[in-house]
Amino acid sequence: MDRLSLLNFSDPSYQLMINLAEQLKLPFIQIQRQAELIAIDNNHNNIKSIEISASYALKLIDNYLLSLRLAQQKMSLEQEPVSIISVLYDSGQLLIDLAKEYGVDIELDVSGKFEPVIAHKKGLESALVSIGSSLIEAVSTQEGAKCRLQLATHKCRYGVVAGVYANNPNITTDLLRQGRKLIGNARQPLVNLTYSAGAGIFVADSILKAMSLSLKASRHHSLYGLGAVMRGSQQLQLV
Repeated sequence: MDRLSLLNFSDPSYQLMINLAEQLKLPFIQIQRQAELIAIDNNHNNIKSIEISASYALKLIDNYLLSLRLAQQKMSLEQEPVSIISVLYDSGQLLIDLAKEYGVDIELDVSGKFEPVIAHKKGLESALVSIGSSLIEAVSTQEGAKCRLQLATHKCRYGVVAGVYANNPNITTDLLRQGRKLIGNARQPLVNLTYSAGAGIFVADSILKAMSLSLKASRHHSLYGLGAVMRGSQQLQLV
């Protein structure tokens, strides 16, 4: 029996790996094209675009590896009180360069007082950045609308929601459910949202699942997005 026959093609980890491979084609194609332009016109302004594309690809791979380590419990899954505002701010900072490259504005909406939530800080940040990278691609293709993305938090009856939001009504529970079914079997499992593989969303889904959280379609004021619900910490926050 050869090694290929030993693979479980229906395993979620294998399907996510296929989806990730499809996604990584995009930044590498962008790097190739920018390098060709440099060779043709000697315009070194394209070097910045190459750096951003490479950084984005590496970050996505890092987040994918984190999802595997968390799932295999090779990293500590200790939950601790985490400032959701701090995590959203840091996630936004990590997305700024990619957003500028796609002509998308990044906003932060954290108005109000929020107690710390119980979470794995690195995992939560990686999930939000992964979602954000996919939604940046998605909103940049919208016609006749301001390209903006909002990292935001609000309270619900189940706890505190942290998510990434856009002015795109196609971000729904049905879209997410369909994407989960098509992952690994279609190049564009989120075809009504993005023309890429949308791997960031599925990487985030895997990370949150390893943290015993769920990726859900969410609304924040008039915006549509994806996020997770966490329980608040009852511990006092030291100032």
